[in-house]
Amino acid sequence: MKHFEKLCIIGVGLLGGSLARVCKKKNLVASVSGFGRNLESLELAKQLGVIDMYSDDLAEAVKDADLIVFCSPVGTIVSRLREALPHLNPGCLITDVGSVKLSLVSEIDAMIPENLFFVGSHPIAGGEKSGVSASTDDLFCGAKCIVTPSGKTSDLALSKLRNFWAEVGMEVIEMSAEEHDLILGAVSHLPHVIAFTLINTLTDVQSKNCDNVSNFSGKGLKDSSRIAASDPVMWRDICLQNKETLLNLIGEFQRKLDLIRQYIENNQSEQLESSFRKAQKRRLEMTCDEK
Repeated sequence: MKHFEKLCIIGVGLLGGSLARVCKKKNLVASVSGFGRNLESLELAKQLGVIDMYSDDLAEAVKDADLIVFCSPVGTIVSRLREALPHLNPGCLITDVGSVKLSLVSEIDAMIPENLFFVGSHPIAGGEKSGVSASTDDLFCGAKCIVTPSGKTSDLALSKLRNFWAEVGMEVIEMSAEEHDLILGAVSHLPHVIAFTLINTLTDVQSKNCDNVSNFSGKGLKDSSRIAASDPVMWRDICLQNKETLLNLIGEFQRKLDLIRQYIENNQSEQLESSFRKAQKRRLEMTCDEK
C-alpha cells in the first residue's frame, strides 16, 4: 500500500539506501529520488535499483516530494532544509534519521512554515559499514524507531509518520527530544567516544619489541572496540550537537574510572571485585533482555 507518491532521500548511504530499498520492496512509495554530494554514489544507487532518480541540485531532487527524509550528518540538516524550503509543496512531511534531536527540533520548529510538517525520527539501526553498497532491505526490520514530536507537531503528520515507520517494519516509540538525547547519549554516544578513545590509547602504547600491541589482541578487544570503525564525520557532529548531555556523561564515566584507578592503586581487591561483579550482573541481565 502506497503511503506517499514521491520519497526524497537526502544522503543515500547505508541508512538512506536501506530505507529506499524497503520502501520499494513493500511498495510504500511510488518513486524515490536521491540527493547527495557524490554523483558517483548516486549513480551507483540508481544502478542498484535503490533509487529511481537523483540530482545534486537540491531543488530538483525535492521537487513534488510529499515525504523527505534527511539521512545526512546531523550537522548539515538545518542548512539543507533551509535551502529546500522554497521548493517544497504544501503538505510535505519532513523527517530525519539523526541521533540527536533537541537542538535539531528546536531549530527546525523555529523556521518551518505552517503549511509544511516536520517530525523528528531516529530509527535505531545501522552498522560500521557505510555507503549505499552496504544497504539492505531488512536493516530496519524489528528495530526500534523513536519519534520526537514537539508542541508544534501536527497530530495528522505524527500519525502518518508513525504508520510509515511501522510499515517499514519498526517498533515505533514516542518520547520528547530531551529524553531521547539523554538516553541515546548514554547508550550510544558515550560508548562511541569510549571506543574511539580506547583505540587511540592503544595506538600510543608501544612495547620493547612491538610497535603495534593490537596485533596480539583477541576477540575481547574486537568486541569492545567494534564501533570505533564508525564514520568520524558523523560522530563528530553527533558529539557536538549533544554536547551538554555528553559532557555530563563523560564526567560520570571519568568519576567511575577514577574509582577503579583508586582501587587498583590502593590494592583494594574487595572494592575492585565488587565493582566488576556489579557490572557483570547488569551485563548478564542485558544479555537476557536481548534474547
